[in-house]
Amino acid sequence: MEARPPLPPFTLETALQKVQAAEDAWNSRDPARVALAYTPDSEWRNRSEFFVGRAAIEDFLRRKWEKELDYRLKKELWCYLDNRIAVRFEYEWHDAEGQWFRSYGNEMWEFAENGLMRRRYASINDLPIAEQDRKFRWPR
Repeated sequence: MEARPPLPPFTLETALQKVQAAEDAWNSRDPARVALAYTPDSEWRNRSEFFVGRAAIEDFLRRKWEKELDYRLKKELWCYLDNRIAVRFEYEWHDAEGQWFRSYGNEMWEFAENGLMRRRYASINDLPIAEQDRKFRWPR
């Protein structure tokens, strides 16, 4: 059985590690890499989309990063208990026309015993910003 340490139940240290690993993976913008952190039957809600499974996760992420160009994300641990973690996040991206956005949101995560995420529920809002108001500037 595949495992993705750290495993629940989480401590402050291991919850912080899990959040950083998720941030690093999402900033790779590699749908296949990101999808491996989830159970094969993982349940997702992202904004108004609901779907199940790694193939659906990869498809969603591929579509997301085709639209959200130069995506850069920062996650922050909000709280944790047993096999659950809540995070707040913000990320920046621009569309094909060059309009920049900062997206704010919260995620609730639930993990299986092997450390893979089995549920992810995300609420997200987008704010148009000027390029000079960007906070996250990583090399391309």
